[in-house]
Amino acid sequence: MGKLQEFEITFDKNKVVYSPGESITGTVKIKVGQPLHCKAIKVNCNGFCGVTTKVNDTAWTVEEQYFNSTVSVADKGTLKQGEHTFPFKFLIPDSAPTSFEGNYGRIVYRVRSFIDTPRFAKDYNTEKAFYLLRLLNLNEVPDIWGTCSSAVTQQFTYMLMKTGTMVLKGQTDMRGYTPGQIIKVLANIHNQSGKTTGNMAASLMQRVTYETKKPTHDLRTIAEVEGGVVKAGKEIEWKEQIIVPPLPQSSLAGCDLIKIEYYVKVSLKSPDVMLTLPVHIGNVSLDKKLHPSKRAAPAPSTAAEDTLASASTHNTPTPASTTTPTLPPRTAPKPAPRPAPRSLHNSPSAPPAEYHQGAEGRSPMNDGFPNKRQSQLVSPNAFSYAPGLFFQGNQQQNGPSTAPSGATGATAPYPTENAAIPMPTPLILPPDYGTSAYPQD
Repeated sequence: MGKLQEFEITFDKNKVVYSPGESITGTVKIKVGQPLHCKAIKVNCNGFCGVTTKVNDTAWTVEEQYFNSTVSVADKGTLKQGEHTFPFKFLIPDSAPTSFEGNYGRIVYRVRSFIDTPRFAKDYNTEKAFYLLRLLNLNEVPDIWGTCSSAVTQQFTYMLMKTGTMVLKGQTDMRGYTPGQIIKVLANIHNQSGKTTGNMAASLMQRVTYETKKPTHDLRTIAEVEGGVVKAGKEIEWKEQIIVPPLPQSSLAGCDLIKIEYYVKVSLKSPDVMLTLPVHIGNVSLDKKLHPSKRAAPAPSTAAEDTLASASTHNTPTPASTTTPTLPPRTAPKPAPRPAPRSLHNSPSAPPAEYHQGAEGRSPMNDGFPNKRQSQLVSPNAFSYAPGLFFQGNQQQNGPSTAPSGATGATAPYPTENAAIPMPTPLILPPDYGTSAYPQD
């Protein structure tokens, strides 16, 4: 085994996920079997982003440094036989972005230690990665409130001579979501042609842009739900839901080389008609109490109903007067009718289960009946290792040993839904970077 028997870095409390502005502390443990002469023992902490044009390549085309600090924990001397520990402490800058791992780039943070030995002797080094999570609070994103909607009208040709028109409208219930939340999609499809369409589909898409001399775009389907067809001349409304799986956040604030975007794509298999609805994925979910219109809203709507009820009470019919027989009896005015409540059974829904060939349109639909054709399909290659997040449901979380080579996900955990402060969650050890080539070694 040689003189050096053990050389490892340990973080205090075995912590591997940190926040910008935090201090990272730990120790370097060295065990030697016989005295080892050294010129110095140093510890380095750095963070950087590397972008390339080849999949899973670490020969970075463009690099971006966030911080790089080195301290000397031992001067020139001899390490006696036995164990030695050297503490260290580094401050993480407030501007450092969230950790990320994608096909064409990474945002990496690590602590390294070096043993410099005299001339002609072997030098030693070791390193350990850690992760940074910079929370994205959706309530602080501009223009985040309200729904997101879009519409498209497209003409197409079928049977060589005939033409038709398709009108497609789509809407999401919100503009920002966190992992585990549900995206409610409402689509209206008007088939103004004599041809039955292909299946409807709603997909959550991820687009990662890597800024090089010629930007690289990595587009991938995260999850997809599918509906029925629309028969010729029919118009239907289709409701669907997409569960947001563990994903890296939309914004990598502080990073100029990697940009992450999400959108919901509503489309028909045939003819080729589609629209997109941009959404944000964050770590802190939207709080309706912070909605600007909610805070500035006047008295609740029930006040108007109370006024109407009060008016109806004062206009109650009274018996005809008997003290003035010379006058004909007066008929009291009828009370103002109260508005009837809107039926909850008229809201559009997905086609019922027995509709295998498509919906007839405009027919009453029941939200309680699922469509057998509509089940969320989550691509196993859509996102990768996110330690600390355990998503409820039938979806499997990919660890470092099972994540496919074409994964794009982040390397930091995400807080639980509706949590303003990240809660402690079980952590999985990060992937081993020991075999990767890094710049500025």
